[in-house]
Amino acid sequence: MTSVPMSRPLRLVLLADAGASGATAALLVAGAALLERLLGLPVALMREAGMLLIPYLVLVVFVAARPSVALAAVNAIIAINAAWTAASVLLLVSGWVSPTLIGVAFVLAQAAAVGAFAVIQYVCLRQAGSGVPA
Repeated sequence: MTSVPMSRPLRLVLLADAGASGATAALLVAGAALLERLLGLPVALMREAGMLLIPYLVLVVFVAARPSVALAAVNAIIAINAAWTAASVLLLVSGWVSPTLIGVAFVLAQAAAVGAFAVIQYVCLRQAGSGVPA
C-alpha cells in the first residue's frame, strides 16, 4: 500500500470534514423530528443519513490522526464524499421525496459542502504526494 506523509493542509481539511460530518450527524439524528416540517424530508431518511455519518466520521478522524496516510484511505474518503454528493442530487431529482424549498436548499447546500471537501481533499492529497508545499 502506497502512503505519503500527512501534510498540514490535508490533515486540516480532513478534520474540517469530520467536524462538519459530526455536526450534521447530530442535527439529523437528534433533530429529525423537528426538521421534518421545515425541510419536508422523512424523519427515517434524516436519522438514517445521520447514523451513516458516524462510522464515516470515525474513519476520517482516524486517517487524519496518522503521521502518514495510505493513498487508498484518502481516495476512499474522496469517493465517499463524491457518492454522497451525487446521492443528494439524485434524491432531489428522483421524486422519492417532496422537500420544501428550504429542504431543497438544505440538501443542495450540504451536497455542495461535501463536494467541496472532496475536491479540496483531492488537491491536498496530490500536493502531499508530489512533495509540493501547500
